[in-house]
Amino acid sequence: MANRPLSPHLQIWKWGPHMLVSILHRVTGDGMALVGLGVLLWWLGAMASGPEAYKDFQALATSPLGWVVLVGLSWAFFTHMMSGLRHFVLDIGAGFELDTNRFWSIASPILGILLTAGFWAAILYL
Repeated sequence: MANRPLSPHLQIWKWGPHMLVSILHRVTGDGMALVGLGVLLWWLGAMASGPEAYKDFQALATSPLGWVVLVGLSWAFFTHMMSGLRHFVLDIGAGFELDTNRFWSIASPILGILLTAGFWAAILYL
């Protein structure tokens, strides 16, 4: 019997966009769960604590670091959503053709970026 792994691993598989999107889906989900939950709990706590606490929250949320966190959370949301829709289509049995899978693997993060830009443009300019 040959001394080799029983299942394929990263030394055998070539990296492709579908692998990146799968990992990105997990990272954005974890990021939203951890960072998003912290921001949500701080926001709710600040509202419950009164105007002074809310003013402190608002000051940090509108600082450059706050903008980075809020834009990052919205990017994570839209990227995760687009990847989730891609996985949903795969789960119903469609999109497994190589060209189709590759196209949607590349399009998912790009659409996430475009949706994030549109979301913030709507918030800031409407």
